[in-house]
Amino acid sequence: MSIELFNRLEQKVASAVEALELLKMEAEELREENSRLKQEREEWERRLGDLLGKFDDVETGTGN
Repeated sequence: MSIELFNRLEQKVASAVEALELLKMEAEELREENSRLKQEREEWERRLGDLLGKFDDVETGTGN
């Protein structure tokens, strides 16, 4: 194998490794965002449940 071919292969391997590292970082960022969005959704569900409970209390006459 000529040195030029070896250098090209080495560059392609380095590029692939760099791309994988970038993808790993992006995946970690997406996992963090997903976690944040899940927490946000849970908070909205809790708040919605509280509001629905208040409507139920009003309908049944047990509210304040």
